[in-house]
Amino acid sequence: MLARLSSKGQVVIPKAVRKTLGLRRGTQFRVQLEEGRIILEPMGISPVDALYGKYAGADFLTDLEEEHRQEIRNEAAIRS
Repeated sequence: MLARLSSKGQVVIPKAVRKTLGLRRGTQFRVQLEEGRIILEPMGISPVDALYGKYAGADFLTDLEEEHRQEIRNEAAIRS
């Protein structure tokens, strides 16, 4: 596969390579020079970044409050 350097110093990674490696927009790379070659190593996604936005819109507080109310009802039923 061939890639070309743009006037801005950008290189497009071929789609097949991006797909195989699971690369997405914003992926960061470690860049190394080794014996006249350029090595691009994708950086792993941090756990925080992986979860960012995953639970947007989830109402955990309401669920926890209901769970707590149910526990109180269960305890009251056991005591009576």
